[in-house]
Amino acid sequence: MKTILSYLAGLLLLLGYAARAQATGIAGIISDTWGKPVADATIIVELAGKSKGTARSDKQGNYAFATLSPAAGYTVKVSKPGYAAQQRTSVVVKAGKTTEVNFTLLLVVKDVPAVAATEDLKVKEIQATKRKLTSEEVSRLATRNTTSMANLAPGVSQPKEGGALSIAGARSDKAVYIIDGGPVRGSRDIQYYNPSTESYKKTAENDFMSVKSNPLSTFSIDVDNAGYSNVRRFVNMGQPVPPDAVRIEEMVNYFHYQYPQPKGPHPISITSEIAPCPWNAKHQLLHIGLQGKEIDKEMLPPSNLVFLIDVSGSMNAGNKLPLLKSAFSLLVQNLRPQDRVAIVTYAGRAGLVLPSTSGSEKGTILAALDRLSAGGSTAGGEGIQLAYQVAKQNFLSSGNNRVILATDGDFNVGVSNNNELEDLIVSKRKENIFLTCLGFGMGNYKDDKMELLADKGNGNYAYIDNIQEARKTLVSEFGGTLFTIARDVKAQIEFNPARVKGYRLIGYENRMLNTEDFKDDKKDAGDMGAGHTVTMLYEIIPVGVESSELRGSDGLKYQKTVATVNSDSREWATVKFRYKQPAGDKSVELSSPVTDRPDRLGMTSDNFRFSASVALWGMLLKDSEYKGNGNYRMVLNLGEQALGNDEDGYRSEYIRLVKSAQPLEKHLVAEER
Repeated sequence: MKTILSYLAGLLLLLGYAARAQATGIAGIISDTWGKPVADATIIVELAGKSKGTARSDKQGNYAFATLSPAAGYTVKVSKPGYAAQQRTSVVVKAGKTTEVNFTLLLVVKDVPAVAATEDLKVKEIQATKRKLTSEEVSRLATRNTTSMANLAPGVSQPKEGGALSIAGARSDKAVYIIDGGPVRGSRDIQYYNPSTESYKKTAENDFMSVKSNPLSTFSIDVDNAGYSNVRRFVNMGQPVPPDAVRIEEMVNYFHYQYPQPKGPHPISITSEIAPCPWNAKHQLLHIGLQGKEIDKEMLPPSNLVFLIDVSGSMNAGNKLPLLKSAFSLLVQNLRPQDRVAIVTYAGRAGLVLPSTSGSEKGTILAALDRLSAGGSTAGGEGIQLAYQVAKQNFLSSGNNRVILATDGDFNVGVSNNNELEDLIVSKRKENIFLTCLGFGMGNYKDDKMELLADKGNGNYAYIDNIQEARKTLVSEFGGTLFTIARDVKAQIEFNPARVKGYRLIGYENRMLNTEDFKDDKKDAGDMGAGHTVTMLYEIIPVGVESSELRGSDGLKYQKTVATVNSDSREWATVKFRYKQPAGDKSVELSSPVTDRPDRLGMTSDNFRFSASVALWGMLLKDSEYKGNGNYRMVLNLGEQALGNDEDGYRSEYIRLVKSAQPLEKHLVAEER
């Protein structure tokens, strides 16, 4: 009886979520900074200052308002004792649609030592209790010298009113210490100040699909790599990686792969390999690689660039504005006389710091960067509008017109709602002005907003966690970052049902398209830059292999799917891509078959084994249900045997990161037990 009741309760819950998806309203998930759901939080929705309903989050952190009227300007507030209250403003609700609004809550602290501004803070304990920092306490804490603390814990940021202390890599019941140049005691428990309001878009992993029911897999390519450098930041700081921060396709595409340069009329080449899957011996792994045409720097078209720089108060930390200025200085050194740069900044309001200036005047541009300082609120929407206006005024009809946004993504004045920002960026990209997003900092970092802006702005997205990453993005990969060679690149893989029973695309959850979108030139997709590589991985269930993971029905009463390729064919699939020229509106298609496979994993290329290693690590970090028999030892074996010609050292660094992350994995497993 209990089992039946549980089943009925689960069924009603699923039906409720299905109804919610078709409702006019707001829904989302409340979680903490560790990615775990927060139950019993209070959520209030208001419109024009009047309450429109109250809800509580369930055990999975879910909440929903399903009967709201279509309108712009809703405010969603969330609170729970022991956590800092949050709210989102300017939320848009459209008829027949559910607007997703997720929150990440953080614990607050109290009993901060009341010390005079002149008192020498040697070691002061702050117990994890339940109150926000007051403005007076913030003022006192902000006077401390954080040099010693910064040496022990990278990423120190100034405290803010209403902020909280993050317990990074330690249990929340341990004491936290603030250090001011004095003798250090209990250093293993020393943590850094961090408001911990980072936000990431929640996505469900792609399922296995039946080939008979779904023979075509269609998606937009992705050349962003912010996911990897952000994961690196967490690992280097000894913090567990939030599962939603792990975007496997961005981790895989962070690295260079040795694919052949394109020949003939197309600026893209296609490479494919299929071999036994390392983490599931019964399955196969399909590796697909794209190589963008490399163009000599001197042959690249002239650039009209606008640096859009966040100088708000949230950027006042060593790994934000100071690192940002160093990063842009590297880019300036690589400008040519035919390139032009303008600088727009925004805090409480937006302003033009430097009008469009020739790349030959490097001293003038560098001096303008050097004068920048942080302070004030964050009028990001106003800054974006001004940056596009400046870019349009200096438009180069035969050049590269691009806004480069550098921020922590924390927009809180003016246009800040994701839907409004999306509409703004989409309208501007139609004028052939593209957007590159560079993310900086931690604590209040808005990854979801940065990814959205880059996707909608026909640009790419990188996270800059150190000066080496800045050099990689803006110097070593200068052409790929700033110069588009193919727009709206879409992939469509057709699987041969005579050989493939089911398949699963690893990653790209945010990039999935409908089948009909492939040939629809009005449908936006990802772009490729000069010299870029894009790598995709599919886990395949061959015909004849039994699997409980397969989604989709093979048994159709009124429709029979017949294989169009003979069962003795060597083809497993056909890979098709469509793209547009940078200034074109009509797409062209190229395709390539996937033929027979090596019998052993050891016969595959370094490209195959290394990408498999990175994908498996991503699945372990996400604790994916599809990780099979994968473990850290397998990740290291695959990676260490596929370092190849690692001139830049990125693959070797990856091996060090994986080894560093192992203790975190064991620590978490032990806690769960």
